[in-house]
Amino acid sequence: MKTTFKLSLVVLLMLGAFSCKKDGNSSSNSSVTTDQVADIAAGSLAANSEGFASVTDDIAVNAQGISSTSKVNINSTGGLTTSSVHQECGTTRTDSVTRSLTIDSVTLNYFFKYSHTLNCNTSNQPDNVANALTFHGSFDGPRLSSNDSGSATFTIAGLTENATNFVVNGEYKRDGSFQSKVGDKASGNSHVDLTVVNVKLSKPGRKIVSGTGTLSVTGTGPKGANFSYTGTIVFNGDGTATLTISGTVYTVNLASGHCLKHK
Repeated sequence: MKTTFKLSLVVLLMLGAFSCKKDGNSSSNSSVTTDQVADIAAGSLAANSEGFASVTDDIAVNAQGISSTSKVNINSTGGLTTSSVHQECGTTRTDSVTRSLTIDSVTLNYFFKYSHTLNCNTSNQPDNVANALTFHGSFDGPRLSSNDSGSATFTIAGLTENATNFVVNGEYKRDGSFQSKVGDKASGNSHVDLTVVNVKLSKPGRKIVSGTGTLSVTGTGPKGANFSYTGTIVFNGDGTATLTISGTVYTVNLASGHCLKHK
């Protein structure tokens, strides 16, 4: 009888241990670390992974072109140059951009399709452009590779001559598969949803000088485990953004996507 009791107790303890281990691994954020999520977020922000910084430059180029005197061109690095765009108030114009290049150890291949609707003020002068876009492509960098697609809707204001900055408001979404190259090298699928408020771009340089944003990064990691993170973004005006995820703070280089964790 004693032997039976001892065996039963051992079995119960073993079952308890396995149950605790399973519960620990089922935490919503256990499969992908905060640092890996920061890399995913940085990829959705940086220019050399065709993130938000690249998209805002494209729509700012278009906004400049509405009142400039030159022609739309794509330069040798795949970027758009300031260009003349003839568009009537209230009309919608479409265009597309394809980029395939290597910058700062990052190889990228992307296709973007844009629509631009011009809204004018009461004086029939260009006031803002409502932009809608879809995209798909991939990038391969030192810390992360990603194959993704997405969409965005951004309004860019400040087209009048007396406006000192362009102002961007809107939402950017990015879905795809990722492979981390740091830590335990987690892989999986992710969804990024970025909303920005009053992001100012200098005229005519198109540099991001201020603004804020919120984002969520969700998905599935190794063995199908779910993860979910939220964060905030402050654009610093010096080519970087401060990214805060679950209380951890990072500085993201908006050109290279390099992500520096604060200690």
